[in-house]
Amino acid sequence: MTEPRSSAEPKARRGRPPSTVLNQKLILDTALTLVEREGPDALTLRRLGADLGANHTAVLRHFAGKDEILLGLAELLIAEAMESFVPADTWRETLESLARRVRTACLAHPQVALLVTARVSRRSAEFHGADVVIGALQRAGFDDRDAARYYRALVDTALALSSYEAASAALDSDALEGDRMAWRREYLAVPPARYPHLAAAAPYLAEADDNDQFETVLGLILDSIEVRARGASPVSPDSSALQDSA
Repeated sequence: MTEPRSSAEPKARRGRPPSTVLNQKLILDTALTLVEREGPDALTLRRLGADLGANHTAVLRHFAGKDEILLGLAELLIAEAMESFVPADTWRETLESLARRVRTACLAHPQVALLVTARVSRRSAEFHGADVVIGALQRAGFDDRDAARYYRALVDTALALSSYEAASAALDSDALEGDRMAWRREYLAVPPARYPHLAAAAPYLAEADDNDQFETVLGLILDSIEVRARGASPVSPDSSALQDSA
């Protein structure tokens, strides 16, 4: 006959063993996994507590609330983009490389990117990224005010493009394939008499994939910054590496 459980004996928590000690990293890693597996709507304090094998009030000992967890997830994406990053020899190569890293991190975690790319994490990885970008713009010849303006424009654009791609990746497979094929079917079938300019360009629209769009927009922004940098400083952008070594 099985003896009854003593009331003093701790009950096993669902998910993780009772000995698991919660900390911010474990909570954020679990939140990231939950969002990537089930989507942004799945992230609630109660569900997060259940996946951690703890009462949701235990999560609140480490984070003030759900919003602080979202900021922590935003920081995780930036930290992934910044991991082992070393600025390049020129300011432009530095900005190109960092923008591509941001995109890669967002596409690696598309559901999280949808949830947090509009947020300001106000933590160390974000501060590091801001310092690198602003430093590169100062190397290009801009004063502090213009470096701040172009930093905001460049980072917001990179995040916006990346989150747009993440939204596409989050579509169900039928919808995603339908949208992709539209460039090769409906757009190629438009009547030239009604849409002459579109009909002329339609055969090339399918060639502009996500990677091409990102690189095109990034190039347009950096080309503009480079032109303005020439007006802001007598120092050529190509000589920034020489400045650094002086």
